[in-house]
Amino acid sequence: MPTTRTRGRRRAEHLGPERRRPQVLDAALEIAARDGLSAVTIGTVADRLQVTRPVIYSCYPDRVALITELLDRETERMMTYVLAALHNAHGEDPERAFVIGFQNLLAAVNERADTWQLLFSGVTDPEVVHRVREARATLAKQAEEWIRPALTRWWDMQGLEAKLPMLMELFVSACEAAVRTMLADRPDDAGPEWRGDSERIGEFYGRAICRAFYGA
Repeated sequence: MPTTRTRGRRRAEHLGPERRRPQVLDAALEIAARDGLSAVTIGTVADRLQVTRPVIYSCYPDRVALITELLDRETERMMTYVLAALHNAHGEDPERAFVIGFQNLLAAVNERADTWQLLFSGVTDPEVVHRVREARATLAKQAEEWIRPALTRWWDMQGLEAKLPMLMELFVSACEAAVRTMLADRPDDAGPEWRGDSERIGEFYGRAICRAFYGA
C-alpha cells in the first residue's frame, strides 16, 4: 500500500512544469526569506514541497536558473508595488502626498513580506545586490518624474536642477530605510510599539521627508 508521501510525489509528477514552476518559486522564496538565498537548493525546495528532486529539475535545469527566475519575479513584483505607491501619492497638500506614498509602500511590505525580506534584509549575495541596484535606479528615475513638477508647483523651488540629484538620493534612501524599519520589527517578540504599523511609520517618514524637501 503506498504511503502518503509516495502518493503526494506521484501527484506532483503528474503536475506539468508550467503549473509547477510558480509553486517551486514560492517554496524557494519562503526558504530564502527565512534562511537566506544560499539555503535555496534543488534539494531544499524539493523537501519543502515534499517531492523528488527530478520534479524540480523538470522545472529548472539547475539552481542558478531557479534563483535567477526567483529574483527576476520578486524584483518585478517589488517595483510594481513601489511605483503604484508613488503614482497614488498626489494632491495639492505636499505633506499628505508624501505620507500617502510612504504608507502605501509600507502596506505593500506587509502584504508580501517575504519578497521584501529577500531583497532588503541586508543580503549580500551579488545577484541580489545587482537587482536591488537596478530597481533603485528605476525608482529614482520614476520618482524624479513625479517629484520635479510637484516641487515646482508646491514651492517654486529655486535652483531645482542642481538640488534634484541630492533630493532624489535622499528620497530613495528614505524609502529603503522605511522598508528596513518594517522588516526589522516583524518578529512578535521584539521591536518597538510601532511594529508592523505601516500607517504610523509611513506618516513619520512622509512628514520627515516632506520637511526635508521644503527646507531645501
